[in-house]
Amino acid sequence: MAVPAQECQRTLAGSPQEKTNTEMANIKPLGDKVVVQVLEAQAKTAGGIILPDSAKKKPTEGKVVAVGDGRTLDNGQRNKLSVKKGDKVLFSKYGGNEVTLDGKDYTILDEDQIYAILN
Repeated sequence: MAVPAQECQRTLAGSPQEKTNTEMANIKPLGDKVVVQVLEAQAKTAGGIILPDSAKKKPTEGKVVAVGDGRTLDNGQRNKLSVKKGDKVLFSKYGGNEVTLDGKDYTILDEDQIYAILN
């Protein structure tokens, strides 16, 4: 029995999205923790000079890929986080813990180590 073309397109179109969801299903931050995918440091200066790895600045920008439920307050309620999945953020240069999952670099930060959301 032949499968209708529309069904094949839906199946193929859904595959990459499903993979993305399962990649981050491996990590769920707790409390006020935020998982940020680190953006690469620039390899070239504004004048065109190519920098070696030892001269590159430590990256301070990243994309939020997962957030916790928020810090538990003294009265038992949860304090919602200011950032959400998909936000591009500026964070503390030496803050957080660096981890590598599936060959990608991530940093797990406390919410207070994030300084700004970039537009």
